[in-house]
Amino acid sequence: MRFIDRSDAGRRLAEALAGYKGSDVVVYALPRGGVVLGKEIARSLGAPLDLVITRKIGYPGNEECAVCAVAEDGHMICDGTISSLLDQEWLLARAKEEMQEAKRRRQVYLRGRGQLSPEGKTAIIVDDGVATGLTILLAIKEIRHRSPRKIVVAVPVSSREAADRIRKEADELVVLETPVHFMAVGEHYEQFPQLTDEEVIRIMEQCK
Repeated sequence: MRFIDRSDAGRRLAEALAGYKGSDVVVYALPRGGVVLGKEIARSLGAPLDLVITRKIGYPGNEECAVCAVAEDGHMICDGTISSLLDQEWLLARAKEEMQEAKRRRQVYLRGRGQLSPEGKTAIIVDDGVATGLTILLAIKEIRHRSPRKIVVAVPVSSREAADRIRKEADELVVLETPVHFMAVGEHYEQFPQLTDEEVIRIMEQCK
């Protein structure tokens, strides 16, 4: 399965999530790419859109291979096998850098808007695809400690390994494609440009 672009993927996911329309839902997108899908899903379900910001720490020389993920509050999860091979001083320094970037993004993207509470509600966490799953797994933990009724992860495509890990942590995983041979998220899209800060700001303003 290939998607035209993130908007197309978001609309297809929205169809798969139609059963949540009219219920007490908050959509949480991972920026930047997940915000486009989050907009489509939030509009379709009549739900508010917020952000859950977790940042990947890539392996030195191969940034696409995540070894850890860090949240804006400093919480971090790692692939223990790989991360244990790295210089721990370097890893902590990178974690601090990514934590600051996560904080910057919240300030820039939301212009001081307070976080929406998922307490007692269904939280739908959205991204444009999953490779290792570390950023989504940390996002689940970040939302979980805010007492949602249910956590649903919705992604158009995921590696099978990551999907298995997510199913263990979320209450539900909605995924449209789990290819046998997964290389990268972008190969499942015809158009997969990087979003700018300005594009994310515009989307979040539209979804107030």
